[in-house]
Amino acid sequence: MEAKVLAAYLTDQQRGRLAEPANFCPLPQCPVAYFDGFERIVLAVDARKPVYPKDPTAPICACFGLTRADIEQDVREGVTTRTKAMLERAKSPGAHCTEMAANGRSCAAYIQKYYMQCRGAMKGQ
Repeated sequence: MEAKVLAAYLTDQQRGRLAEPANFCPLPQCPVAYFDGFERIVLAVDARKPVYPKDPTAPICACFGLTRADIEQDVREGVTTRTKAMLERAKSPGAHCTEMAANGRSCAAYIQKYYMQCRGAMKGQ
């Protein structure tokens, strides 16, 4: 995990407790945000700011602020305006995922996955 990511989400004290490399737990239902090889952890609730996907109210895109509500609105309206625009922005030089996203990776996979989940849920209604 990049030091800049950890600095964005954890206090100095929390970072000091984790050995390198620190890892991010991507499972939404797991309360652990970061962990190391010695089983030391930092819980998502203890992070300095909301962590997606642990907190569904946190922006899916830490760089540009796209939220689940934005994607849900696209699905309700039957458009892909916000979703497609964000996927394009995620590929742009302005995207700083390795520094800003809780997992240090592009948000594109999370955006696509959530969009498809919403579409599936809408078809099931």
